[in-house]
Amino acid sequence: MASVKVSNLEKAYGAIKVLHQLDLEVEEGKFVVLLGPSGCGKSTLLRMIAGLESVTGGDILFDDTRVNDVHVKDRNIAMVFQNYALYAHMSVRKNMAFSMRLKKIDKKTQDEKVKWASSILGLDDYLDRLPKELSGGQRQRVAMGRAIVRDPDVFLFDEPLSNLDAKLRVQMRTEIKDLHQRLKTTTVYVTHDQIEAMTMADEVVIMRDGYIEQSGTPMEVYDKPNNLFVAQFIGSPTMNTLECQVAEENGLLYAALDNIRLPLPTDRNLQVGQALFYGIRPEHLQVSKISPNTNGATTESPLTGSVKVVEPTGPETHLYLKLSDRDICAITRDRIEIQPGDEIYLQPDLSHVHLFDRETKQAI
Repeated sequence: MASVKVSNLEKAYGAIKVLHQLDLEVEEGKFVVLLGPSGCGKSTLLRMIAGLESVTGGDILFDDTRVNDVHVKDRNIAMVFQNYALYAHMSVRKNMAFSMRLKKIDKKTQDEKVKWASSILGLDDYLDRLPKELSGGQRQRVAMGRAIVRDPDVFLFDEPLSNLDAKLRVQMRTEIKDLHQRLKTTTVYVTHDQIEAMTMADEVVIMRDGYIEQSGTPMEVYDKPNNLFVAQFIGSPTMNTLECQVAEENGLLYAALDNIRLPLPTDRNLQVGQALFYGIRPEHLQVSKISPNTNGATTESPLTGSVKVVEPTGPETHLYLKLSDRDICAITRDRIEIQPGDEIYLQPDLSHVHLFDRETKQAI
């Protein structure tokens, strides 16, 4: 295993810069996910770590060794692609053993390693089949088996689940996470799917336009987004963000949204007139068909929303509604009979309200 460090890393194609002075450290044995929308530079960064793309500026280090000019075959990495990249004319056994054959490793060792990998990945019954005789999930397992028999210092995954259906994606991300927990190999994994990132990663690195916006554990970036982009990118359904302005009445600050008063946390340094984005995740809006003021439970004025769409998922219900003329979402686990057109009351959990400066988009 090896740690991976990129320092002041840049990539340009002619005059077009696609990566801008990136700094990132992947600790030995960690599973780090590069997450971001299409075109943000995450796959380019992965390919530079692999040696498939040249470095325009900065350094890539495995442990303390600079590998900028080290050929891909000499970096002791194993890469798994989204299209599997299997040899169609070779059996599963031969596909998995191919890199060892190139290195002229003896047949007994090849057989032992293939047997070990196939037992971990549940491929024992498929070793003599061709790739065309396998399902998509089985082909991806073969690609992973071909990677792990190499005993790499670093695993690199480039959107490996993109071609699988929804059920298989869930199954395969569990298998990849289980594989990492067994092998403890340093892993860098690229995806645009934030559910994959949240469920699999030790650390999530969120990228946009060739920059790293934030990195941290999945729950750190979910609970404490640094800026509006991260707040809206992480989470499904996405965070509700409302443009508002700080106002005051009787010495108390609130966020004014048209004629609606949004309650504010008291631990922020805010000024009257300050322009904000008011962020609250759907699960942090308490939903009720009866006003909380009815039984004197709160002195805050509840928010009233008009329900447009009701989506029951089983464990919870997603409510899409209008607050003033803004579209927002609320999630409830309560079994409340709610229909489109109903008026419901919403109470934000102030401990989970996020505020962002309207101009800089940075968290306050």
